[in-house]
Amino acid sequence: MSTKGKIIAWVVAILIVGLAVFGYFKFFFVFGEGVKAGELNQIVYKGWVWKTYEGRLIQTGFKSNQKTGGNLQSNEFNFSVVNKSIADSLMMCSGKNVELHYKEYNGMLPWRGMQRYIVDKIVSVSQPSVTSDLPVITGSETL
Repeated sequence: MSTKGKIIAWVVAILIVGLAVFGYFKFFFVFGEGVKAGELNQIVYKGWVWKTYEGRLIQTGFKSNQKTGGNLQSNEFNFSVVNKSIADSLMMCSGKNVELHYKEYNGMLPWRGMQRYIVDKIVSVSQPSVTSDLPVITGSETL
């Protein structure tokens, strides 16, 4: 083998190894993991080619200053679920407060889901607490 052939072989080998390392860190390396809590808004099974379970969790925020209107801010946590039994359990929990353990990846794969966050465990489920600042009106009161 000539020197030129050896150089080309080494360059190709380095490129293949580089692409493999990039692919691992982009799609399979767990960048972070944690627990998110909030009200489960939806979980759906959808997709064109690869059907995946996609969900949305509404995390309640805080009340702002009363002078600015006292609005309630909320944050959405969009996630995917790979495990069918976890997705089936979540489908029964819509509207309830849940704590979900998730793993965060740097990239998404179409057969794993449409989100970078993959829920792998349900930590807890509870009924939402009903708090309202509205007065309760009975039938004998007039407005």
